[in-house]
Amino acid sequence: MADDSDMLEDKPSGGKKNILIFIILGVVLLAAGGAAGYFLFGSSEPAPMTEAEAEPEPIVSGPALYVTLPQPFIFNVTGDSRDRLVQVNVQLLVRGEANEELAKSHLPLIRSTLLSAFGAATVEQLRNPTGRMDLRANATQALQSAMSKVAGENVVERVLFTGFVMQ
Repeated sequence: MADDSDMLEDKPSGGKKNILIFIILGVVLLAAGGAAGYFLFGSSEPAPMTEAEAEPEPIVSGPALYVTLPQPFIFNVTGDSRDRLVQVNVQLLVRGEANEELAKSHLPLIRSTLLSAFGAATVEQLRNPTGRMDLRANATQALQSAMSKVAGENVVERVLFTGFVMQ
């Protein structure tokens, strides 16, 4: 019987080996998951900006002047359950007196272009501040394009909402 007890003492325990294997396996899996997360989400390069997020470049150096559009824009937007009525007061940021005069002389084109840009909006877009900023950026781009075709230069630097009501 002494031989049987010697055999038991020489046999290594399987429980300690299994725990050690599980610990090593867990550390390797955590390291692999951390590396995958870093490569997927931890890029050092900033995410590319969409056209709506990009701020327009300053048009001309000079004093900032504001052209107030005399009447608010009133338009319908489609929604999830029903259409809504939106009223937006707009001012235009221009640089220099020459651009201010150009903007004032082309007010019908400006109103038409802005109304077209506003008409493409939806209720879901206008409910949150980011959607309103996107709408303002789209309106600025549309207005700059239209004014470039007529006046030969970018006249309006930014479209500003000075009043916004949605019912």
